[in-house]
Amino acid sequence: MSPFPIPVVALGPGSQPEDEALHYLPMPREMRTFRDPVLPEPELLRSLSGARAVLRRARDAARDWTPGSGTVQIDLAGLAGSDLGLLDQVLGEGEVSARIEGPSDLRIQESVFAGVWRVRSLDPSGVCVEDRLEVGALPDVVIRAGGSGRALPTPPRQIPAGANSAPALLAEIAEHLGAGSAQHVINLTLLPFSPEDGDALEEALGRGGLSVLSRGYGNCRVTAAGVARLWWVQYFNSQDLMILNTLEITEAPEVIRAAPEDLEDSALRLGELMDWLH
Repeated sequence: MSPFPIPVVALGPGSQPEDEALHYLPMPREMRTFRDPVLPEPELLRSLSGARAVLRRARDAARDWTPGSGTVQIDLAGLAGSDLGLLDQVLGEGEVSARIEGPSDLRIQESVFAGVWRVRSLDPSGVCVEDRLEVGALPDVVIRAGGSGRALPTPPRQIPAGANSAPALLAEIAEHLGAGSAQHVINLTLLPFSPEDGDALEEALGRGGLSVLSRGYGNCRVTAAGVARLWWVQYFNSQDLMILNTLEITEAPEVIRAAPEDLEDSALRLGELMDWLH
């Protein structure tokens, strides 16, 4: 019998080739966390009864909020400039911001108290004509805007060469929308998805007038499609590289909603703030 050659492989430290340098994933460059607001001394706030009343109502609304309920709206019209200045200082900017384009330009900003939202309406000249707080998982105007598109995708005039996944994706979307699915997620990152597929989906689904940015470890950019209850949800790392690309059929994606525990925490923090202001 001929001997079977067995190669000799060196083992142990120093026997294997080493990279010249170790390569680590970059750490996130920023993360949004709660920061206590910097406030004037309490004696300087005694005359700002309007701001204190708004914060008290926001605390009560956050404390009493339950999943599935709508938002509590607090109109800020009529507040003095000093009261609005205090609210600006206290509320700050949280993780989620949104814009709804239309006859009136709506600007929405979550405060540092999750689930407490500032909603402003601007006229064509950029003047604020409406200013309010909404307390809840997500402002009602966002849900309405996400549900205002057409019922089904518009078939593209021609599927471009190379768009091999688009026809099946459009059929899947139409099936779930037609069946009234409460929630369905299509992970485009896991599929063979070419630029031509993206062009075909853009033509068939379109874009609505609502865009949302959620900031934390990197960014999550959410855009309402031109089809009701259909959302583009794209996640980016701290280097602004896309790491997840999905389409979601839902009333509103969870990533932009405040969770029940967020509102509970905001009620506690607002309560602590009210104790300090008194």
